[in-house]
This record gives sequence, C-alpha cells and structure tokens, in this order.
Amino acid sequence: MRLARPTPVLRQGAAGHARTGSHDRGYAGHAGIPARAPAHLRLKPVRPRVDAARFSAVCFAFTSVITAILQHRVARHAFPHKTQGGITMAFPFSLRQVCFLSATACLAFGASAKDLTVVNFGGANGNAQKTAYVDTFEKATGNRIIGVEYNGEQARVKAMVEAGNVTWDVVEVETGDLTRGCDEGLYQRIDWSRVGDKADFIPEAVTECGVGTFVWSTVLAYDADKLKTAPTSWADFWDIEKFPGKRGMRKQALYNLEFALMADGVPAKDVYEVLATKEGVDRAFKKLDELKPHIQWWEAGAQPPQFLVAGDVVMSTAFNGRIDAARREGRPLAVAWNGGIYDLDYWVIPEGTPNTDLAYDFIKHASQPENQTVYAQNIAYGPVNVKALENLDAKVLADLPSAPANASVGVLMNGEFWTDHGEELQQRFTAWAAR
Repeated sequence: MRLARPTPVLRQGAAGHARTGSHDRGYAGHAGIPARAPAHLRLKPVRPRVDAARFSAVCFAFTSVITAILQHRVARHAFPHKTQGGITMAFPFSLRQVCFLSATACLAFGASAKDLTVVNFGGANGNAQKTAYVDTFEKATGNRIIGVEYNGEQARVKAMVEAGNVTWDVVEVETGDLTRGCDEGLYQRIDWSRVGDKADFIPEAVTECGVGTFVWSTVLAYDADKLKTAPTSWADFWDIEKFPGKRGMRKQALYNLEFALMADGVPAKDVYEVLATKEGVDRAFKKLDELKPHIQWWEAGAQPPQFLVAGDVVMSTAFNGRIDAARREGRPLAVAWNGGIYDLDYWVIPEGTPNTDLAYDFIKHASQPENQTVYAQNIAYGPVNVKALENLDAKVLADLPSAPANASVGVLMNGEFWTDHGEELQQRFTAWAAR
C-alpha cells in the first residue's frame, strides 16, 4: 500500500540534515536539544563481541588439557575387555580420536557462532522486536543477538566509523538521521537484492541507505474514563473551555508547529505549504501562545501515558505505540487519529562493521511478512511489508497508523521540509519555550 504523502519523506544525497524524531524521538544528539531520555535511564553497556579465533584457541587448549588428563587416568585404569582367550586390557575406542573430534567440534563452533549487535530505541518497541525478530533469528540461525538501547545518538555511530572500530552491526534510525548519515557516508548503501523484492515494501520503506521497518505516529491521546466527550481534533486539544486542564506536549518544534496550524484551521494536506512561509510560522507560534500556560512538557515517550493515568494532563501528544502498550496493561487510554503525523523508522548498516553478511541476514529476516505480522501484533506500529498488512485481522489493523482509515486522516512527516528549516525553527521554539 502507498501512504498518502504531500512531498517525499527523504531527500537522499541532499545538502543539510533532516532533524526529525522517532519513538522517544526528536532532534536526539543535536546540540542544545534534548535526547530521547536521560542516558543513565536508557543506555545499556555494549557487551564485547565474541572473537571466534580467540575462542577457538582457548577451546583447543582446553581440549588438549582434558586429553592429557584422560590419557593419564586411562593408563592407570584401563578398561577390561573379554576375549575368547581370556581377559585383556584394551580401549573400546580411540582416545586420540575422541579428543581430536572434540577439538574439531569446538573449533567449528567457535568459528561459526557469531554475535550480532542490534541497536534500537528500546521500550515497548524493543520488546516487540525481541519477540518478532530477535528470538526467531537466534533460533533459526544459532547466532546470538546482542541488544543495545540508545537515544538516537548518531554521534556514537560517527565516532565508531571514523575510528575504524565499529561494534554496532544493525541500527534503528529516524528519518532525519538516515538522511544525514547517508550523506556523511556513515551507512552502507543497501543492496536490495540481499533484502527482498522492493515491490513487497511500501514505497517509503525503500531508500538508498535504509530499509524501512515500521510506521509509527504521533497522535492526540486521552484517558477515556476521565473525559465525558472524546476529543476528535487538534482544535479540541486547544479548546480549554470545553476540555479544561493541562495538555502534554513534546518539548520541540517538530510536530507542535504542525499541530498548531491544524488547530487554527489549516487543512492537513496544506500544513507544510503554509509552514514554509514566514506568515505560516508566525501563525503557528501565535497559536502556541494561546496554549502555553496550560502545557506540561514531556521529553521521554513513556511520560505521556504516565501523565494521563496520573491525571496530570487531560490530553497529550503521544507516540501511538506507547498508548497501545498502556492499553495492553489495562489502562483506559485512547487516541484520535485525525491530524496525527506519521513516519517510518529504518534499519541501517554502519560502514566498517565486520558482520555485514549477518546484518543483511537479520534485516531480511525482520522484513519477512510472517515476522512483521508478529511485530504488529505486539505493538501498534504498522509493518512495511505489504503482505504482512494482508495477514492482519481487522481488529489489529484498526490500531495501526498505516491502516487506510488512519493514514487517510493523518499527515506524513515531511522530512525535506525539516531538512531545510528544522534548525532555525527549533532555535526559535527553544527561545519561545524559555520565555
């Protein structure tokens, strides 16, 4: 299926950098702009990669020691073996053969078993990936996946590539980081013959340096038990008289400016056209002025459902997957799809990884329709494989951003616009929020 799009999401090879956001997203890793969540709360240490040669050497040495011990013990306690002429002392097997085979098996295991480091944003998305992709890949191949959570710090990938010491093999990235990293040569160009047929993917998933992995959306969320009337638009989000109380909003320019224009009556299809003008930007900030006294800012994706459940806010912008995860825990949260802004996340392979072949194997595995189906059943993010969409039942499909009914009333994030204007708009937003 093709997602409705006002302009191309990506501009591969373009000058400048798109600064966009993802799950706990937004301008992560850029100076002066908050990352997805505090590092001490999110980051996990990277376990060292298994060195097959070193492991094999150790394994062989261990086997040699065992061989010597066994030879010594057997020399003292040989096994009795009956013959027709009486009892002789003999070995029913060749000890040297056994030891040689043990060493060979150990060496083969050490040489073939590899670890693959896969980096993602963690949270409910990370859990769904583990179920759908990681566990199944490990079972199918015998290779171990080392999972690493990060906050979208592309600077860490850049440092590895420039130092020639790349320990991350597959990385989940946001649209903006994909564009920028591709321009800077941080990510390998994708050989699509090693991934799958491009026709099996939604068009937005096929790019020069990245393989789309899911569709997600930032939406209007609320607690259905606490509002007698359900909000249906960004105009309702701004209506303090009809819906008194605080509003949760991500502390960044991205999405908030689009939401403000839609609240002010701009049709979704015209948002980026209006926002590309000085008058449109001024209009968006003027609309934000109206809501500013009632805003409670959030920075991590886990915060909106927490704010809603605690009653700190009556509505909030939120990542739809986070709301879905809360609903699976029994929380009475709901979303309004009208005017939601949706985008994709991508798999990339950093330049210099020694595990390119295995990285392709993992990405191909994660792109299979049966695995993407399982992923979408575990979190409400849309698969990019069109065959996976066909496998989902109506109930699951209804909660996905890529469902036709939801996509038709949403807005596809315009990566090209944020490439050209993101830095200046974020600077103005930061100054505005501080006043």
